[in-house]
Amino acid sequence: MSSDEIKVENPNKVRKNKYIVKLEENLDKYHSMLVINIDFVGSSQMQKLRISLRGRASVLMGKNTIMRKIIRKRAETDTALEAILPLIKGNIGFVFCNEDLAGIRKEVVAERIPAGAKTGVLAPCDVIIPAGPTILDPGQTSFFQALNIGTKITKGSIEILTNVTLCQQGTKVTSSAVALLNKLNIKPFEYGIVVSHVYDNGSMYDAAVLDMTPEMLTNKFFIGVNHIAAIGLEVGYPTLASLPHSFCNAFKKLVAIALETDYMFEEAKIFKEMLDNPDAFKSAAPAAGGAAAAAAAPEPEPEEEEEEADMGFSLFD
Repeated sequence: MSSDEIKVENPNKVRKNKYIVKLEENLDKYHSMLVINIDFVGSSQMQKLRISLRGRASVLMGKNTIMRKIIRKRAETDTALEAILPLIKGNIGFVFCNEDLAGIRKEVVAERIPAGAKTGVLAPCDVIIPAGPTILDPGQTSFFQALNIGTKITKGSIEILTNVTLCQQGTKVTSSAVALLNKLNIKPFEYGIVVSHVYDNGSMYDAAVLDMTPEMLTNKFFIGVNHIAAIGLEVGYPTLASLPHSFCNAFKKLVAIALETDYMFEEAKIFKEMLDNPDAFKSAAPAAGGAAAAAAAPEPEPEEEEEEADMGFSLFD
């Protein structure tokens, strides 16, 4: 075979084709997926995740351009997949599964590793340096002065006078703050995999929905029913939610009219009797309960006076 007949495939193209096949297989095999973000997540964390989910779910990362191309092509026949396209940006990936999404998500976000602050990174939480002594010598006061932190020298070390919020959530971490945190040996942040959205059988929703319990869903349902009933009563439009309240209000008006005009109907008689003879409707339960309690409690027996002991002699003997 001549050298011209030898065909050498491009390794990148081979790798790309394998990834495309794997992504399409996962889309066919699984009906649910978690959209994950892996900013500042190390390879060891990803490896632990793959090991823990092996046989139950598939973790797939890759280039965003390839993801968009494959999903856009699949969306031509399955339009529900179009909701995933706007989410494919940054360091994202997919966790495909057919099991309970809440349980899989719990395992995905469980692994978190403490990490130091980096310059220019958006702080995921507030960083507060507590008041008190530090391990720094007086020569390091320039770092505190640059950040307008009040200090004093105590026993040869720097002491911070008050609690200081060094970084606020959502703001960029400055180089001075990073230097000070490193000198204090403080690792203020924790990084791990973040689940942003969930795709389940053609429906896309925020991952926070998985935290909702049946009780929370029931409460939200009844809040919605109450709102519908309130709107129906206010505008005078009957609904299934407002009808019980409408009947109750109508009955109250009929009773009020009956009491005012002395025109009685069977259901209003009890209210007329309550107004005419209120003492007859007083509950006797507390009185009866008190009487029963009194009867049950035995009367204390009178204490017998102690007789003086006979000492065997008399004063007049």
